[in-house]
Amino acid sequence: MTKIDRYILILFIRTVVVCFCSIAGIFIVFHAFTSLDDLVHLGRTEGGLAAVMLRYYGPYMLLLFDWTGAIIVLMSLLFTVGWLRRTGELTATLSAGISHGRILRPMLIASFFIISLQLANRECLLPHYRDALAMKAKELEQESEQPILPCYDLTNQILIEGASLLPRSKRINYPSFRLDGDFEGFGDLITAKSAQWSEATEDHAEGYLVSGIKRPENIASLASVGTEHRPVILTPHDHPWLKPNECFIATTINSEFLQTDQSTSRFVSISEIASRVKNPAVHSSLSVQVLLHERMVRPPLDYALVLLGLPIVVNRRGRNLFLMIAVAIGTVLFFFAIKTLSGAMGGSGYLLSPAMAAWVPLLVLGPIAYVRFREVQTE
Repeated sequence: MTKIDRYILILFIRTVVVCFCSIAGIFIVFHAFTSLDDLVHLGRTEGGLAAVMLRYYGPYMLLLFDWTGAIIVLMSLLFTVGWLRRTGELTATLSAGISHGRILRPMLIASFFIISLQLANRECLLPHYRDALAMKAKELEQESEQPILPCYDLTNQILIEGASLLPRSKRINYPSFRLDGDFEGFGDLITAKSAQWSEATEDHAEGYLVSGIKRPENIASLASVGTEHRPVILTPHDHPWLKPNECFIATTINSEFLQTDQSTSRFVSISEIASRVKNPAVHSSLSVQVLLHERMVRPPLDYALVLLGLPIVVNRRGRNLFLMIAVAIGTVLFFFAIKTLSGAMGGSGYLLSPAMAAWVPLLVLGPIAYVRFREVQTE
């Protein structure tokens, strides 16, 4: 790496950081107005306002980086080249026989690493903070109950309902399990005081530990039942680790399926989305299948957006910076218009399958981005 490469790279990275901090600052200022009283109250009891703000807005910064990373990279590329042109450094470098492609190389490599960092953030960090992103400021101190979204287990033929849900604790308050399958002795309904989600152990598969059972009253005397070779309802009659007023219902419908705010499903990793699509116990909508393919194709598509902006950066018409920004905004709008239209068509099942709907934007924009990249290399 030459000195000019290091100079351009540092200028580019500094521009990326400034752009992101500016957007983050605006977001925090406007968002904090709606929650300032709750944040100040928590700050008095939890080590100061700064610590509370970091705890509350830290996950939002990760989400903001995921949303705006590719756009910030494109704008930073634009601002960096504009600055080099304004100071005359770009003209001097070109007059030395160095092409635009060679000048842009360190910024394009840095853009690749930033988009890779976006991918790591999306797959490794955001899934751990999806509950925090769904919380309001007042919920930092105490978890609040949320309405529950009834979900039907297609494999076991059980409808899971309840009075409310505690998402972080993964507990249902006053659950109701409506039994459509053949579960002898249990009737058509199991009601209780609470149901706690539990991962698979040596004693049982994944499912809910149901406590304080109200119906059926003779749960301790009923034998465990299941379908074929797989147990579904475990009772104290056959499993001593259960208390007399408890039972265990094996299901793959975890507490995340029961949240009314399904926007958190966009914060999960690709592997979790894939496992949901492959889960035979739950119906996966076309929009979820589109989301799965969109997540796989997003990194190359984000990089294609950066390459689409290269002709805006490398221009010999002497356009001013504001006109270049306007053209860049138009490019971004065109990019997202194709993504949105294709996703909507795939989600509704109109003309495009979910897989094709996610890949169409890359199939359309990818070759254009590559041609523009090759053109810049020769200029």
